Amino acid sequence: MVSVKRRIPLYSLDGVPDADITTHPFTTDDGLDLSMLRFCREEADDVVLVVHGLTTSSDMFIMPEHHNLVRYLLDNGFSDVWTLDYRMSNRHPYNRELRPFSMDDVALYDFPAALRTLRQKIGARRVHVVSHCLGSVSFLMSLFGGAVRDITSVIANSVGLTPRVPMWSRMKLAFAPTLMESVLRLPSLDPRWHASPRFSRGRMFSRAVDLFHRECDDSACHMLSLMWGTGWPALFSHDNLHEVTHARSGDLYGATGFHYHRHVRAMVRAGRAVRFDPNDTRHDALPRDYLTGAGRITTPVLLTTGENNRVFADSNIVCYERLEAVAPGRHELEVFPGYGHQDVFMGRNVAHDVFPRMLDFLKRQAA
Repeated sequence: MVSVKRRIPLYSLDGVPDADITTHPFTTDDGLDLSMLRFCREEADDVVLVVHGLTTSSDMFIMPEHHNLVRYLLDNGFSDVWTLDYRMSNRHPYNRELRPFSMDDVALYDFPAALRTLRQKIGARRVHVVSHCLGSVSFLMSLFGGAVRDITSVIANSVGLTPRVPMWSRMKLAFAPTLMESVLRLPSLDPRWHASPRFSRGRMFSRAVDLFHRECDDSACHMLSLMWGTGWPALFSHDNLHEVTHARSGDLYGATGFHYHRHVRAMVRAGRAVRFDPNDTRHDALPRDYLTGAGRITTPVLLTTGENNRVFADSNIVCYERLEAVAPGRHELEVFPGYGHQDVFMGRNVAHDVFPRMLDFLKRQAA
């Protein structure tokens, strides 16, 4: 194994000073143990729940190397912030499991259970949700599918109910799951394979990926560009990241199998969020098409994206147009110049470039 010296400890909470930090475990109705972190300076009428994307975790919102989202919210009037680590989190083992989880599972089981646990602590106070990536997709599925209710507002970054990806990403979605599992016999991808034993398949695969990525010298960054999106790099602009953040790529993102990729593929082909398997009776409480009845959802949504989004392209622009057509004036759109997919939350200057727009939306919904 390659030894790794971390400049910031794994799962560090140092990025959120002067808050009472507590952990709140809960169990979903399909039997998974999940958790939330609560960062509280004082109880308030408005509570914010923050939701990560696939293979990341609460850690993307509490990074100590820059003014992170949780600290920014606490410093600007939202004094009770929760971060959810659901089944896609790298703080839990489920992404490596061979069980074929879908975003329908997340929508039906994870968010309702999390909100039940949260409500046990905060009662009937207003709840706002800030979500990212497949966390945004699955939370909007849960909301528009009727699995969760009584949400005051939602911010959904990068992608919502109309996933769209670049052409090279479409090709990867079409062929990579079968190629990786059945031909290469690799049931998952891991950005930390470069630290595996020298002649392991993971290490050799990582070295092969390095040959096609000369934009930096970080193998974890190269693997992430293979796993998600189209670009060199794909997830973010290097110029937007603190160098410590870039060096932490192997810690901030984890491994995953291909079951969620298959659900994204189905949605991209359909042009909208749909159930992965309409014949799976476990999900009969959810609609087959999550945009059905979208005009009846009264929760306002701010759809955000970077103008250089190389993972989900113009997904949220299209989603805004679809929602605006059925509920004029209810929802909002913001495109952040110079940003991509992940750096909207993890960039070094986001407290100046991005968060004020999100804060403005939240304060208007809390008024």
